[in-house]
Amino acid sequence: MAKGYAGKILKIDLTTKKVEEIPTSKYEAWGGGHGIGSALFWDLCEDKTVDGTNPKNVVTIMTSPLSGTLTPGGGGRTEVQGIGLQSSPRGWFTRSNFGGRFSTQLKYAGWDGIVILGKSDKQVWINIVNGKVTLEDATSLWGLDTWETQKRIRASVLGSEPTGDWDSLSGRRDGGRTTQRPAVLTSGPNAEKFGPMAALVHDGGHGAGQGGFGGVFASKNLKAVSVLGTGGVEVADPNALVEARLWLMGYATAGNMDAPDLGARGLASIPGYTSAYPDGVAARPAGCAACVRNCPGRTATGEGNDSMCVDFSWYQAHVKKANQGKITDASVKATDRAQQLGLNVYPLLALLQWLGNLLKEGVLGQGKEIDSNLPFDKWGSTEFAYALLGAIVNQTDIGADIALGLWQCAQKWGRLEKDLGTGILPLQEWGYPHHYDARTEVEWGYGSLMGDRDINEHSFNWICYWTVTMWATTGLKPLVSAERMAEIFTKKMVPYSDEPKLIDYSDEGIYSEAMAKLVAWHRHYTRYYTQALGYCDWMFADFLNPYGPDNEGATPLAEPKFFTAVTGKAQTFEEGIEIGRKIWNLDRAIWVLQGRTRDMEVFAGYNYDTGAMPGQGTLYELPYSMPVFENGGWSYKSVAGRKLDRAKVEDWKTKFYTLEGWDTKTGWPTRATLEKLNLKNVADALEAAKKLGSA
Repeated sequence: MAKGYAGKILKIDLTTKKVEEIPTSKYEAWGGGHGIGSALFWDLCEDKTVDGTNPKNVVTIMTSPLSGTLTPGGGGRTEVQGIGLQSSPRGWFTRSNFGGRFSTQLKYAGWDGIVILGKSDKQVWINIVNGKVTLEDATSLWGLDTWETQKRIRASVLGSEPTGDWDSLSGRRDGGRTTQRPAVLTSGPNAEKFGPMAALVHDGGHGAGQGGFGGVFASKNLKAVSVLGTGGVEVADPNALVEARLWLMGYATAGNMDAPDLGARGLASIPGYTSAYPDGVAARPAGCAACVRNCPGRTATGEGNDSMCVDFSWYQAHVKKANQGKITDASVKATDRAQQLGLNVYPLLALLQWLGNLLKEGVLGQGKEIDSNLPFDKWGSTEFAYALLGAIVNQTDIGADIALGLWQCAQKWGRLEKDLGTGILPLQEWGYPHHYDARTEVEWGYGSLMGDRDINEHSFNWICYWTVTMWATTGLKPLVSAERMAEIFTKKMVPYSDEPKLIDYSDEGIYSEAMAKLVAWHRHYTRYYTQALGYCDWMFADFLNPYGPDNEGATPLAEPKFFTAVTGKAQTFEEGIEIGRKIWNLDRAIWVLQGRTRDMEVFAGYNYDTGAMPGQGTLYELPYSMPVFENGGWSYKSVAGRKLDRAKVEDWKTKFYTLEGWDTKTGWPTRATLEKLNLKNVADALEAAKKLGSA
């Protein structure tokens, strides 16, 4: 077994209460994280067609060989997988991911991951202290919020609330000591009531939001998983690892939204952009284990700790509007309340846009068609935020319908087709809220449509959309020309480095074979490097970087450099991409068994019928300036107002399926493709189910 791995995976059957060990070596070829999680799900989920709340659903919580090491952006991520509850028209096999300390503690306890099967006959939480694993009674925890649950579990594990001093885990001298508190992953109060919107939360605000895994936990009568370890992670070449870390520090602000050298003085230079915190609240950066970037923050008031991005913005714009452009403490209080209740904030972002439009239509309110007594006159206040969140969690007022999921709620209200058509309910694909616009930043939309959920992957988003748009909105000179940007991306995107138009976002480029190659590369890269090895999505892939030589980022040098230093395996970047292709095809096979066909892979109507406008879906979306190749040359151009062409999207899908080696009529993988990836057993299973693609 390679270095970096703990060597064993914890398997817990909640039905039988049986605890077993699975040798990691059996799955090591899949890398870690998502790769091992998918392989375990394939092997252990006997019926992959069940719903997410069925006891036969299998949930994996996986680390990677880089977890618990000094790898920047790779030491602190945890991947969660299983059949989810959030997507529509059915719950797909899906994934979520969170940062913080959990993966590090799991590795220090001696485990590479956890597999959870079955359903407990009573409410429990899992207690892992090094090699000791017990199921504890969670009856008294079931109605508690995520913060109080963690507090009580920490006190239970250590015998008292942690003080920060050394704690001994046994009376023996060599029993292990630590200054760390247990890392706890938990759902909110009675998460079965709002399952599709229920997240898993760790510490103050690290969360696995997408997928509804809080509801999946609750369906298994599982409240939380706690882990505390006093061991370590053995790496193959410690000197090489330290040298690699110092080398990457030369690219210190890779992906950093506040980096002044990107030529636009970061997000702070954008008109209308403000800090997430109220004026006068002191904050300092905080990050996941081993991080060199530090995305979240810690505040003097304690409000908003460990939260970032949409955690704040789901309510922030409404607070600003209600307070003449000023950020008040209503924003951070709403953030913290969502974290405490274990609510996925992305549906909340879309929900507010939808409810606001229903109010304008005059169909929502007291005594109206959609009857509600929520205090809409106090929209933007702490009172309204608390009332809305409480209604969802407690299933009161319209919260009882919203708790079903936004897609299901719209169906119940008889508004699904209409509101998806106009876009006032911005669910872009599979019932997931519009994140970045499929009509403009198409790789985001295509990647989500070909998969199971909103991808939430920023490899192209930060440079091709955000950075270019910041240059356009501030009037500052771009760091590089569009032609140079295309050159940098192309040379790094092995094995498609012979395709010069990979980042062409022109009206024709978005339907091209080049765009199919970009999306395929992105699916394979992220399945392995960010989701299996656990590299942070906000750091990798690192294409354009003002601190790198000739403005080039650390990809594709960094990813294999750290992997080799930790594991001792000499693996090329392209070999990692090919493992990602294998993981992607295994996931595709699972979706096919669940009922996926080509005909289902269609965007919500508004993407075809209305033009893309800044601010739709994501509050901080700006005019869509992106690199395009037109009239024989590269330039940066606004693509706002664009609609998708239905026929051309279908033609693009054919190009993508062909490139991936899938049946172009069904979208199903073929035997030749699967066997080339050493997935003969998967091809056999699809053939037995009469769902194997034709050559």
